[in-house]
Amino acid sequence: MAKRVEKRDLPVKTCQTCGRPFSWRKKWAKVWDDVKYCSDACRAQRSSKPG
Repeated sequence: MAKRVEKRDLPVKTCQTCGRPFSWRKKWAKVWDDVKYCSDACRAQRSSKPG
């Protein structure tokens, strides 16, 4: 049986828009180094900010 990974053991990053910490997700496995925002809402808000 595979070893279970606890949520506290997953990598964590800080969102560049809101500053909140967010954890690794399986859907981000291949692009984790490129992930900068915790959600689509933060990503959209960041794009709409001037300069």
